[in-house]
Amino acid sequence: MTAWQTAMPLAGFAGGLLIGLAAAMMLLGLGRIAGVSGLAARAIGLGNGAPWPIAAMFVVGLPLGAGIVSRIAGGTPVHFPTAVVPLVIGGLLVGFGTRLGSGCTSGHGVCGLSRFSPRSLAATISFMLAGFFTVAVVRLMEAGL
Repeated sequence: MTAWQTAMPLAGFAGGLLIGLAAAMMLLGLGRIAGVSGLAARAIGLGNGAPWPIAAMFVVGLPLGAGIVSRIAGGTPVHFPTAVVPLVIGGLLVGFGTRLGSGCTSGHGVCGLSRFSPRSLAATISFMLAGFFTVAVVRLMEAGL
């Protein structure tokens, strides 16, 4: 129950509204899905999709927007693991998974589900189950079981 004590439901709601607004603007304005993995691939010159300037601005805007909000909010504590190898391996696995699943959580979970895509429903269920399983395993490992 300690997580509920630090929950920020209004901030989460506002963030969700902004993500939905950005996805709707991208779909209605350009006819493109606002999936981050696809936009990131397009921004570095891989694949096709949104025009390169749009993809580049979207990808640059993600950390820039987070930085602006963090500054306005008075800073946000960020903690990264000190070991580089697990970070690199994790990043490569995420990249492989987004290619294998034809998209990432933002593309499938936000944009695909809103369009009632069966493929996105299957992908989102897979993401969620993998997350539940991972949390359970980590908690068991922390408990020494």
